[in-house]
Parts: sequence; structure tokens; C-alpha cells
Amino acid sequence: MEALSINNRSIGVSFNNSGIAEVRVWSPKAELISIKLEVQMLPLDKDEHGYWSLNTDQIKPGDQYRFEINGKPLPDPASLSQPEGVHGPSEAFDVNAFNWTDSQWQNIPLADYIFYELHTGTFTTGGTFKDIENQLDYLIELGITAIEIMPVAQFPGERNWGYDGVFPFAVQNSYGGPQGLQQLVNSCHNKGLAVVLDVVYNHFGPEGNYVGQFGPYFTDKYQTPWGSAINFDDAGSDEVRRYFIENVLMWFRDFHIDALRMDAVHAIKDLSPKHILQEISERVNELMTQSEKNYYLVVECDLNNSRFITPVDKGGYGMNAQWTDEFHHALRVTAGGERNGYYTDFNGIEDLANAYQNAYVYHGQYSEQRQKTFGTSTKGIDGKRFVVFSQNHDQVGNRMLGERSSQLFSFEMQKLMAASVMISPFLPLLFMGEERSESNPFQFFVSHSDEELIKAVRKGRKAEFADFHIKGEAPDPQAVETFQRSKLNWANINQEPHQTMLEYYKTLIRLRKHQPALKTLNRENMSVGVDILTNTLQIQRWTEGQQLICFLNFSAQNQTVIVPDDINQWQKLFDSAEPKWNGPLASSPIISTGEELKLCPESILLYTQYHA
Repeated sequence: MEALSINNRSIGVSFNNSGIAEVRVWSPKAELISIKLEVQMLPLDKDEHGYWSLNTDQIKPGDQYRFEINGKPLPDPASLSQPEGVHGPSEAFDVNAFNWTDSQWQNIPLADYIFYELHTGTFTTGGTFKDIENQLDYLIELGITAIEIMPVAQFPGERNWGYDGVFPFAVQNSYGGPQGLQQLVNSCHNKGLAVVLDVVYNHFGPEGNYVGQFGPYFTDKYQTPWGSAINFDDAGSDEVRRYFIENVLMWFRDFHIDALRMDAVHAIKDLSPKHILQEISERVNELMTQSEKNYYLVVECDLNNSRFITPVDKGGYGMNAQWTDEFHHALRVTAGGERNGYYTDFNGIEDLANAYQNAYVYHGQYSEQRQKTFGTSTKGIDGKRFVVFSQNHDQVGNRMLGERSSQLFSFEMQKLMAASVMISPFLPLLFMGEERSESNPFQFFVSHSDEELIKAVRKGRKAEFADFHIKGEAPDPQAVETFQRSKLNWANINQEPHQTMLEYYKTLIRLRKHQPALKTLNRENMSVGVDILTNTLQIQRWTEGQQLICFLNFSAQNQTVIVPDDINQWQKLFDSAEPKWNGPLASSPIISTGEELKLCPESILLYTQYHA
């Protein structure tokens, strides 16, 4: 087998410039493989390292096919399209046929990313890529710079969060398939939006998972929450690693995706001398050199291990950024959220202050929940390597009833939590709908066809909430109503309080983009003061030309603070308690050194001074 090509696909069914179909599949134990078309069967030749291949003019884009292995027909593990779902035939798709018009697009700097996480099926009433395209102007007006799409790899049925995908290369048919995704990305780029795609490399879903019948894609060396681990370091792992590296390169090269968000990389088990994430990083760097374009790799990881986001040449895995759940947990507890389940490790405002300073709350301290010392130092790591949020799909959807912050916190506290994210020296992420205080829940939903699996999912969901001491029944994940209930309500956009919250978010994002002290993600140019008794924070950030001070009151009472004495006068920049934001009282437009400043309950005040 030739070396991995950075420039084109080498597995599955691809079409070269002459229109010839290049077919290649890995199945090291097979004795005979053919590709089965509607009216004919074409045998494949055996190559090195367990690969089988064929070049033919008998396959055209749109043709449906299966691989027949030792007489058993199976869909293509590297299929780009599954028009009849996970159990149906694969469809030949020419990934290079799309007429891109985004040649002028250049990926924006990572430090300028303002993420908007959305789920294709519930973001709009129609639930397709085309429907997302119709709302891009709304997102641009909001101030978003990058949409982050929850996984689109083909999953069973038409309703799923996306983490049950079983065809990593195929784009969900009910969303619009591969061409629909290409069209959406093209439109985003032409409107100045970057596109982040959520991908899952830690497990395959349970239904329609045929890859194990081709080769040793799984290993019993390790177990994950979803069963046997993907084989990244056991016998046969070279080609499994190649499979996922090809997937990464395909999204960037053939779909023009700007960044990948890799789900739960802590569940990737790999003791190879070179971790799979490091190898992915190195291959992406090769692609960037050849294409002269920038791509980013963002990981979800709960290990608090800075090695993941340390460059390869400094001994790390070379990921560009990571989701930082601990900022969310500390913020939520500070805001008055319950302390159960994984929240028991968080103590409120002192942990939030810690998160502002260190990104990780646990960076070498003892964790009661884990019963061990946990985390590494983040000293010297840029703020742009951490993504923070007050809500995301996990933190909303993994609640039993899927309640958003709008159902759990007051309007004032929602505003304070949103601003807490925006003033951080990290990358901010919004979860779809939070910008207008969406009241519909986001619940867990699936559309499996196996009755025993459906029962197991229902049972598993109930078990998940044991640590949260929640009574009652979880919504049925299989029910269509659970999915429909989770769709955004676009009808309330011009109603109160949704309209006010939307304008509030727009203003916050403008501040984030245009105030130098907020825009510059220098963690060194920041000080954090905390008062546990009053549940308040004072955060100062500065650049060469601006000083900024933020007063955050998480208590339900008025609090008084003394204006610091390092600058004579501060000019008000932002006030969440102003009546125009449905707040109780506006604060003074100018404050001076040493004076007492009253903070309204559940509010944030920003004051600034510019200097030459």
C-alpha cells in the first residue's frame, strides 16, 4: 500500500480527474471481495497490508453499491453517502465535483473565534443544512464568527444528537447529505463565517456498526463507556489510524471545514509511541503547508492535562484548543446551581476566580470526587487555547429534563453568566438559542430501530441521573415528541424577554470584538480579586492602550465595593442592570478612586480608561 496521500482520498470509492472510480477497502482476513452494484459484481484485487482495490469505469456518481466479503454484502466503511440509512447500500459520490466559490476565504485567527454550537435537526423547524443556510444572516448580525455543527456522520434514523454515528465519512442523509454540507460551508465562507465540525473518534454507535466485520477496528485491551475501544495501538492498528487520519484530512480538504472539535478524546485509548492525536496534528500541518490554509483542532477533554494543547515540538499532542468544562461548572455553582453529581467538586466563586486565572479549576490540587490529585499547570499557555461557555449541548441535554439556563436562573443571572464568558481571556462559545433566552429544552433523542437497543438506551438514561438524585421519569429518547420539543422556537424572537436578551448578547459580542483589553487574550494582563462573603469578583484586564475593570455580583443582594486606587477615573462601558436590559437601576457613568460603588444583585459592571 502506498504512503498516505495528503491530497486525496485513498479508501472507499473515489473518482479521479478522468472519471475513473478508484475503489479501495481494508479487510485483512477476507478471502474474496467484490463490489456489488445493482446489475453487476466487480471483483477486487488483493494488495499489501490487507487492502483490496479496483480501478473501473463501471461505477458512476450516484450508483449504489455494497462490498461483498466472502459472500456477505456490507456497506462501505468509508462511504460518503448512505441515502437509505445505516443499513442500506452506500452511494458513490464525487467529492470533488462541487463548484466551490470560496477561493477568497481565509480562515480567521483562532483568537477571533466566537463559537455558536448548533444541532442541525433542532436549530430550525426544517432541520436541514439548507435551513441553517437561511439563518446565517441572523448569526452574522448576532456577531458570531464561527458556527460549530454537532456531528453529522450518518446515524440510525433521522433523530440523534450525532454521537451515535457509524459512518464517519458519510454525511447524514436527512440533513442534506454530503453535497448539502458542502453548500452550507461554501455559503458560510462567502458570508465571512468559519465552520467547525464536531467529530467522534472515540467510539462508534451501536446500530449499523459494520466496520468490525471488515477488520480489527476494535480492541478488547481497553473498555470505554460505549464498549470495546477503537484499536489505535493493537494488532492491525496502523490501518485503523490511517482510517481516522484520512477522515480528518477529508473534512478540511474536500469539505473546506475550518476546524474540527473532537469529542471526548480522553476516551481514546492509545499507548503507541506516537499518540494518534499527535499524528493527526502532524498530518494536518502537512496539509496546511501544501494548501497554504489554516485549520484548527479543538478537543473535548476532561483530564486537565495541558499536554493535549502543547505543541508537538514541545512534547505535546499539538491540539490548538480544548473545551474547558470546569469554567462552566464553577460558573454554574457560583450562580446558585445545585451541587450534585460532578458539581460536588466545585465550591462557588473562589473556584470561578481560579478558572479565570488558570482555565482549569483543578491544576494539581486534590479532587474529592476523583479522590486523587488532579490536573496540570496551565502557566504560559495562551488564552486562545481554552473554549469556555455558560451552556453547551452536554450541560443542557444531559440534564434529565434538558432545561436551559432560562428555566433555571433569573433573567438577571442569565445576563451575568453570559457576560462572565465574554469578559474571560478565553474563546467564548454560545449554545444555540441562549442568545435570546430560549425556553424550549434540549433533550436527549434517538431514532433506533432495534427494540432491545431502545430499551437499553432508556434504562441507561435513567441510570445516568442516579448521582443527581432526580425523581420522576426521563423523557423517552425514542419519542418523536422529545425531538420536536427540543427545536428552537423562532416565533418568540420579537417577544419579550427574548428580544431584549438578543440585543444584550449583540452588545456583549461587540464589546468583545472591539475593546482591546477584551479582544486580546493575554492571560498575563489580568488580575482577579474575589470576595467570598459578598459573592463578588473584581477582574481587571489591560492592554497597552486600555485598562478595564469588571465588577461581578453573583449575590441576590446589593453589594458595595471600593473603586481601586490605581487610576483616578473610570468611564462606564457596560452595565447589565440598566433599564434598557430590563435591569433595576443604572450605575454612575463615571467613578473615581476610593469611592463606594453599589452593585445591583446578579449584575456586572464594566468601566474603562483609555490611555496613550
